[in-house]
Amino acid sequence: MNFKEGVIIPIDKPYGITSFKALAHVRYLCSQAQGGRVKIGHAGTLDPLATGILILATGKMTKQIENLQTHTKEYVATMQLGATTPSYDMEHEENEKFPTEHITHELIEEKLQEFIGDIEQIPPTYSAVKVNGQRAFDYRRRGDDVVLKPKKIRIDEIEIISFDNEKMQLTVRVVCGKGTYIRALARDLGRTLNSGAYLVALRRTQVGEIKVEQCVNYDHFQEWLNQQNIEKIDK
Repeated sequence: MNFKEGVIIPIDKPYGITSFKALAHVRYLCSQAQGGRVKIGHAGTLDPLATGILILATGKMTKQIENLQTHTKEYVATMQLGATTPSYDMEHEENEKFPTEHITHELIEEKLQEFIGDIEQIPPTYSAVKVNGQRAFDYRRRGDDVVLKPKKIRIDEIEIISFDNEKMQLTVRVVCGKGTYIRALARDLGRTLNSGAYLVALRRTQVGEIKVEQCVNYDHFQEWLNQQNIEKIDK
């Protein structure tokens, strides 16, 4: 394995860490194994509260990152209906409650169809989208308002996996293109249902042909690395 020539390493990012922290940890371990600093990047950021596929590329393969980011992605998302949070996920406390008595499996199925195809989506303001050279979440964390423009995205499939009408929790499988925010999908579905919704769990299960079952476990990355034949840097 030659990190300078380039390797694609898909990892299964755990809950609670940023994509940058995951990348930095893997870079450190790979650099130790190679005997010198490894150039490494990632294709497609995952939120800290999301888990699943994070594709890393080393050396010359970092040139493929832009192409890798365009691959179709699959997510499994669990949404809490009947409430919202400022970030549309569990990073913040609930800030508003909404009625849910009218929500049925059939209504959800009907409303989800509105999101299939080429649509426009406004990204979450708690996101890395840049506005006047600054990231949107920096404005929000300073207490400033920020207005984001809709972006064109593509959603190929949305399948209901389960719906608990007592807890008002919905789990769906989503197949989509680059730039789709599943948090924003939760927000928009809640509004379409004349209620509210936010993400309580998100897992990226496939990117292109790579499935999460093929990924290296982040917590066992060192053990995986020990099993590889790593080419050392010539001193």
